[in-house]
Amino acid sequence: MVNGASGTLEDRLKAEAARLGFASCGIAPAADDPVRAQRLEQWLGDGHHGTMDWMETRLHHRRGPQSLWPQARSVIALGMSYAPAADPRALEAHPDRARISVYAQGGDYHDVVKRNLKALARWIVAEEPGAEVKVFVDTAPVMEKPLGELAGIGWQGKHTNLVSRTHGSWLFLGAIYTTLELVPDAPHEDRCGTCTACQTACPTDAFPEPYRLDARRCISYLTIEHKGPIPHEFRAAMGNRIYGCDDCLAACPWNSFAAAAQANRAFLPRAELAAPKLAELLALDDATFRQVFSGSPIKRIGRNRWVRNCLYAAGNSGDPALIPAVQALLADPDPVVAEAAQWAADQLHGALPRKPACPTAATAP
Repeated sequence: MVNGASGTLEDRLKAEAARLGFASCGIAPAADDPVRAQRLEQWLGDGHHGTMDWMETRLHHRRGPQSLWPQARSVIALGMSYAPAADPRALEAHPDRARISVYAQGGDYHDVVKRNLKALARWIVAEEPGAEVKVFVDTAPVMEKPLGELAGIGWQGKHTNLVSRTHGSWLFLGAIYTTLELVPDAPHEDRCGTCTACQTACPTDAFPEPYRLDARRCISYLTIEHKGPIPHEFRAAMGNRIYGCDDCLAACPWNSFAAAAQANRAFLPRAELAAPKLAELLALDDATFRQVFSGSPIKRIGRNRWVRNCLYAAGNSGDPALIPAVQALLADPDPVVAEAAQWAADQLHGALPRKPACPTAATAP
């Protein structure tokens, strides 16, 4: 024990996590879970991961904490709140504006969460000098959501994301693996009940059944991970969503307990990303795109995929004022962008009111 601090190590750990900005902290054993591993194998076997090949490539590490690091004895599961101040679905009524997923409107969560995970890991080593630790956030082969449920900070809802009774669906997750034998918390019980709000909210029917997501139909996957043209069957359903989709999360009734005041300030939305105009986004070249999205998770998809998404939104807008911006991209060097521009132009021209037909000589009075 350092500096004469009182309380169990687990209590002091959770207090330090809270001081560092984590809204949730729980502890789970690091033993692999054969049941969850089997579910993951089935999901991959059904092809529901789409082109996310890394999910399959490192399946052996995703089976559980000790498959990745055999020396691990405990997992510390942590969550940071990014609860929005308003319902993100409100922009659906403004088709000239683009909808960007709440999580991507502020600072890059990878950097923020990892920085604080490292700070907590340093605290652990200072308290217990013999301890070894490893920190993970999103990019490693770690199943954060099942671990979060096992550690008691929430449960995997029917939309497959973690749900907290306190923070709703708005948690960024991270994990610390350690060689310490910590006292685990009780797993969280499922509180979805008979509710199907998240299932019915999905614009593309991406849930073949509760607790199973077919990523190939998910707008978040299609706008962020999918390369090439997005299948025609999903374009209209995308509406004005250009990066991710919050609909299944926002529909969850447990969000009524989440408060924006609990969100980490690093995730507050940038003014220019809260409700951006499609016309302005369509004009971004590569250099400007990189400048605008420096320090944002959006940067990783690149200008071409970004403009592709914006063109689908433009085509769905029914706004003829966007035709010049769309037509400017018909000859774009990227063939996927050019095809999306042609689709958008066809949609917008088709939405124009028809001029009354001129009377013919036979029908004129």
